[in-house]
Amino acid sequence: MSKEQRLTVVPARYPGRVFGAIVALFILASVMDSVAFNPRWEWSVFARWFFDPVILYGLGQTLLLTLFGTVLSLFFGGLLALARLSSSWLLSTLAFGYIWLFRSLPLIVVLIILYNFSYLYDTLSLGVPFTALSWGHFQTINVLGQFPAAVIGLTLVQSAYSAEIIRGGFLGVDHGQFEAASALGLSSSRRTFRIILPQALRAIIPTTFNEIISLAKGTSMVYVLAMPELFYTIQMIYNRTQQVIPLLMVGAAWYLIITTVLSLLQHSVERWLARSVTREPQPSRWRQWRNRPVTSIANEELSHVRGH
Repeated sequence: MSKEQRLTVVPARYPGRVFGAIVALFILASVMDSVAFNPRWEWSVFARWFFDPVILYGLGQTLLLTLFGTVLSLFFGGLLALARLSSSWLLSTLAFGYIWLFRSLPLIVVLIILYNFSYLYDTLSLGVPFTALSWGHFQTINVLGQFPAAVIGLTLVQSAYSAEIIRGGFLGVDHGQFEAASALGLSSSRRTFRIILPQALRAIIPTTFNEIISLAKGTSMVYVLAMPELFYTIQMIYNRTQQVIPLLMVGAAWYLIITTVLSLLQHSVERWLARSVTREPQPSRWRQWRNRPVTSIANEELSHVRGH
């Protein structure tokens, strides 16, 4: 085929898509203009409080609650999931009852009950039920302060959701994998942690990170305990200064940062887990954009060679 007869490949055009993008950009620009140049948002107040030590302390408490709540809920949720999948009717029933109960109770109710636990029970003792035999007791008021009550409440509720997520991941693994692992003579623990769990993780991770993000925002509920986490700290400040909107924007910005970091971490974990099912890892969006001109040139040269 001569040079004059070479076929020209014309990319497909999508006028509707271009029009929709222009409209979306117009709306976005309008919203940004109204937010950036409206003096009633009081961005100077936002800048004044964003890195204030009091706000940063509340942020640290929020991050600690998220960390402890995540680790403990995944641990106990994993145990509950294994109990739900157990062949023992007693373990399965008890795990189901726990999950049913704490998925039914609002988090705020659990937190208030825990915070008033010392009113319900002055002391806790270790002994044999329905007898006077006891090996020791301690005052509950010395144990369940604000931070422990918040961590326990978040863990109790979040463990129920984590258990169902983990159980769903295990159930998503093909039953033949269980049979193959049993045929190899592997013990139950090795069968679970070496064969089933790595396959279940790809289904567990996305929903788990979604719950972690919800937990990070759900820590704002511990304001009922008067604990100085991020949201309660912001409430105390704007109740004193009456600068409600800019201070709420401070909290919204910090929650947005936390969510963004967790989302990036989720993306990295998913790419790492995908190595076992793809020959070549999917390039990142930045790498795809950077290599786009090179790819188009290579495709053009390839089409030219095929034409000859």
